[in-house]
Amino acid sequence: MPLLIAVLGILLLFLLIAKFKLNAFLSFIIVCLFVGVFQGMELGSLVSSIQRGIGNTLGFLVLILGLGAMLGKLVADSGAAQQITTQLVAKFGIKHVQWAMVVTGFIVGIPMFYSVGFVILIPLVFTVAISTGLPLLYVGLPMLTSLSVTHGYLPPHPAPTAIAAMFNADIGKTLMYGLIIAVPAIIVAGPVFARTIKKVEAKPLKEFYNPNIIPKEELPSTFTSIFTALSPILLIGIAIAAEQFLEEGKLREVLMFIGNPVIALLISVLLAIYTLGLSKGKSMSTIMASVSASVSSITMILLIIAGAGALKEVLIDSHVSDYIADSLKGSSISPLVLAWVIATAIRVSVGSATVAGLTAAGIVLPLASGTGTSPELMVLAIGSGSLMLSHVNDTGFWMFKEYFNLSVKETLSTWTVMETLVGIMGLIGVLVLNTII
Repeated sequence: MPLLIAVLGILLLFLLIAKFKLNAFLSFIIVCLFVGVFQGMELGSLVSSIQRGIGNTLGFLVLILGLGAMLGKLVADSGAAQQITTQLVAKFGIKHVQWAMVVTGFIVGIPMFYSVGFVILIPLVFTVAISTGLPLLYVGLPMLTSLSVTHGYLPPHPAPTAIAAMFNADIGKTLMYGLIIAVPAIIVAGPVFARTIKKVEAKPLKEFYNPNIIPKEELPSTFTSIFTALSPILLIGIAIAAEQFLEEGKLREVLMFIGNPVIALLISVLLAIYTLGLSKGKSMSTIMASVSASVSSITMILLIIAGAGALKEVLIDSHVSDYIADSLKGSSISPLVLAWVIATAIRVSVGSATVAGLTAAGIVLPLASGTGTSPELMVLAIGSGSLMLSHVNDTGFWMFKEYFNLSVKETLSTWTVMETLVGIMGLIGVLVLNTII
């Protein structure tokens, strides 16, 4: 019975979001009430469970996502993203332009939300493709692959960060393992796959090909742009190294404090305020206006994540998760594969990678501790599955279709295949790492 209630709850979530187009946060709360009531929870306890789930989830994530949004906005508004793209294309040359776009998408994608990175970099992709005479998808798809992988695999992006918090996974290790898995996934789904679809003719619509290019003399330097965008990764990397190689002491303590994801992002934002703002002659009021705008853009993301956290708590408090975990203990299926499959099924049904990842995490949460599976690899398995088979119920699908001016069939044969390759390569990478660590 608990399993049936959980399945019906997930189906209700699909129905509310996909069929009735109800806001995802409202849908999550309704499903929480449905699962709790039919599992026999006391009504007062049910409300407390929802409140506790929201509070526990947002307590950590408000800091991470808020600071991450601020850094991404500063990188975009300052022209740092434009500088990174321009310089990398110049360094790599036309022959290796795909790799320039891969590196650009990866660098910009780490601090920036997918949709923001997409909108910021797409005009530059159009410029590169037209100036070099290369097919638009040949140039653009590798960059979008990098953006997608960083969005699905790596903290400080919403879903992987929230899932890591659910599983009590180490953010630093999740990031390190994610980087290892990301490289082959990007190569296969990006440059390699893009070379097979040269016959698909994409032409940007005129209304999308009017990039607001910042004059060259106003751009921050290449070093400043890359260093500022990657500063959270550098600081977190220092903390990982200190934890592994330094003995207990004050230096190790300080370095690990600086590399804490919250502190690393705070330092990076403060660095960006100076390097990408004040040092370029911008006033503090102008910079703070940009920072405020960035925070307002993530409000709904935070609410959706909060709703998923509430559902996770209800599944735990109503003992649905325990029931599912007990019923799967004798299964020969790897928890990593199972987590990936569940995330994939939800992604296909709902469309949102964030919703798919967070919902799957709530369902398979007990498996991490019950089987001794690495919580970091569970995060990455779920993240990989959450990117699978993007189709007509995913906003990313339509953004790609419209910006590249493709038919639905062409979008399915390019975008959907790319996302599926990313998801499959992610699972393979997770399973390989699982045999090593």
